[in-house]
Amino acid sequence: MKVKTILVSQPEPKVENSPYFELQQKHKVKIDFRPFIHVEGVSAKDVRQQKIDLNNFTAIILTSKNSIDHFFRVAEEMRYKIPEDLKYFCQSEAIAFYLQKYVVYRKRKIYVGQKDFADLSPLIKKYKDEKFLLPASDQLNADAPQTLNNLKVNWTQATFYKTVMSDLSDLADVYYDVLAFFSPTGIKSLFMNFPDFEQNNTRIAVFGSTTQKEALDHGLRVDIMAPSPEAPSMTMALEKYIAKANKEDKGK
Repeated sequence: MKVKTILVSQPEPKVENSPYFELQQKHKVKIDFRPFIHVEGVSAKDVRQQKIDLNNFTAIILTSKNSIDHFFRVAEEMRYKIPEDLKYFCQSEAIAFYLQKYVVYRKRKIYVGQKDFADLSPLIKKYKDEKFLLPASDQLNADAPQTLNNLKVNWTQATFYKTVMSDLSDLADVYYDVLAFFSPTGIKSLFMNFPDFEQNNTRIAVFGSTTQKEALDHGLRVDIMAPSPEAPSMTMALEKYIAKANKEDKGK
């Protein structure tokens, strides 16, 4: 069956040259963006209730842009003056680059990993006597705690923000050929909003094995899977599927 409409369960990309826009033009498909989940900050009071005193830490581990935004927000709410010698361990270059929104780079001690959390291991090991804080969401991946425990460093995890399911009631009567999901929570949000959702001819695209598992656990049929060796991104997986489906449909 031909693909004409796609709903991507994420915010619309802010960059003009997004591969989604290229996909839209190349295959003449309509792509809408709608986050199925969103992030809400935890108050400074709630952070204190987790027995977190920012003065006790000498290093901060940052795994996402959200962790940066909410660390600095909570610090401000707590009237905590961030010391100049505080060390920042950023999971990737993109995260380190985003940190510049809050700190003057050349005056700070910033250590950058390659991409995955485990890539930070050699850097953290080098500074194993620091007291590390990991400001995270309430749905932190297991690889971070696992890595830090294996390194036997002094570290504390704290919830600075939460992943919340969005209200999608306005989509009740809207049909899309493809729904694209990027997290297990996105799938949960679909069923929280529409408990009687029936897949029928809707194609489900998922990114990552945990998202795939959640989809299958809810009885969904997964038609498009990323990443894969041939399609390392969601847009590439969608393009591959659309090219085949629309060509086959044309040939009928």
